[in-house]
Amino acid sequence: MKAVRYHSYGDSAVLVYEEAGRPVAGAGQVVVRVAGAAFNPVDVAIRAGFMQQVFPVDFPHVPNFDVAGVIAEVGEGVSDWSAGDTVVAFLPMTAPGAAAEYVAVPAELLAAAPRTVELVDAAALPSAGLTAWQALFEHGNLTAGQSVLVNGAGGAVGGYAVQLAKSAGATVTATGRARSAERVRSYGADRIIDYTATPLLQAVAGQRFDVVLNLVRTGPEETAQLADLAADCGVFVITTGPAADPGRGVRAVQMFARSDAAQLGELVARVDAGELKIDVAQRRPLADLAAVHDQAAAGELPGKTILIP
Repeated sequence: MKAVRYHSYGDSAVLVYEEAGRPVAGAGQVVVRVAGAAFNPVDVAIRAGFMQQVFPVDFPHVPNFDVAGVIAEVGEGVSDWSAGDTVVAFLPMTAPGAAAEYVAVPAELLAAAPRTVELVDAAALPSAGLTAWQALFEHGNLTAGQSVLVNGAGGAVGGYAVQLAKSAGATVTATGRARSAERVRSYGADRIIDYTATPLLQAVAGQRFDVVLNLVRTGPEETAQLADLAADCGVFVITTGPAADPGRGVRAVQMFARSDAAQLGELVARVDAGELKIDVAQRRPLADLAAVHDQAAAGELPGKTILIP
């Protein structure tokens, strides 16, 4: 089969589109014929070797941990899935990934793919949707009537977070660039702050939020300022680095998303019910993955990108 692999850490030049052995379903696994594999910014950091203490990989490594596709083979002990089922999954981040024509997936991580969107685009849901869900409800304990600030609402996780928070009955303030304002507004945000026009701290002066979700890479000073926007006894959740503790009873959480098939199934149900939108900015051939990494590093990706074998 064709796959993109890298045989050492390095810049995007280490990504090679090449022949690789097709995986075989082991016990408790299925093999999925990949329809789409979503790119995530952390893919760049893993490939560069910046995260090898947290996410070490064996070489050669196939990247991309979000997948949508069709089950081609079922391994021993798997009874809930059959060949031909359409599925989505958030793969283990250190395991061989979905930047290939086929990938082996632990059956316990699978959820049925949404029926109301094209299968290739469903790859944009698993890790981003689960990050938003876990940030808001497991770590943020968000409930109806509360206020939430989503810093970085223009990204994939932020878009899901806005939608999920609104569906939970929260009042949502979202930050993003002007180019994403219309989309974020369509998700139900009550207020959108273009931080390039008005600095966030100036825009929300005197206001605090029950839950502050920071999805943007920030330095220590800015992180502390964002944490201070959490109300007394509120929650500050950050996905991009160490949390800052502002005191006042605020619970500060640095979170790492985990794969959870039951939660993913709930997200899929919301997609099929028309309650959760999946946004895909572009589809690219799998052979373009190195170029996608370069665009991401330069801050030039237009949004969620799906790679197609």
